[in-house]
Amino acid sequence: MRNILIAASVLVLLGSAMAELANRLSVTPAMAHTPTSGTVGVASQRDEAQRAGPRSVNVPRDARGHFQVDGRIDGQRLAFMIDTGASVIALNESSAAKIGLRPARADYRATVNTANGTVKAAPARIARIEIEGLVAYDVAALVLPDQALTENLLGLSFLSKLKRFEFANGRMVLEQ
Repeated sequence: MRNILIAASVLVLLGSAMAELANRLSVTPAMAHTPTSGTVGVASQRDEAQRAGPRSVNVPRDARGHFQVDGRIDGQRLAFMIDTGASVIALNESSAAKIGLRPARADYRATVNTANGTVKAAPARIARIEIEGLVAYDVAALVLPDQALTENLLGLSFLSKLKRFEFANGRMVLEQ
């Protein structure tokens, strides 16, 4: 029980810090497509998802009470925990490297406060992310050191691009 409370506290603090950071960050559209800005993937036609019609994903709770989903960035599969308290997608360095994001030490200029202390994070943009058939483009993200983030977080920078997301009947519903 103690470990669950500690983990929940870490996630709440991380989400709050990321929300504050996202409010301070502003990226111009030109910057979002510059390889040196931390962008991943090649943007394709944005109406791709709209042609397929509305899509809905129901995500059940896992044994820990969390909502886990699989995603794809630049063709690479990554696991995420849905975190409505996180303002942006948060990737650990191992996952970021898997999709081709390898920020230089100088890129770690954002300060994030967690239950384990203050951590430096590298802002990034994801050109295209797909979560179980739901697609979003030009999504804000942060890269954190592996020791600061054990699970990738799917935050509001993705969720806010959906038509809706809600918790209902013990499930997380995502709809595009």
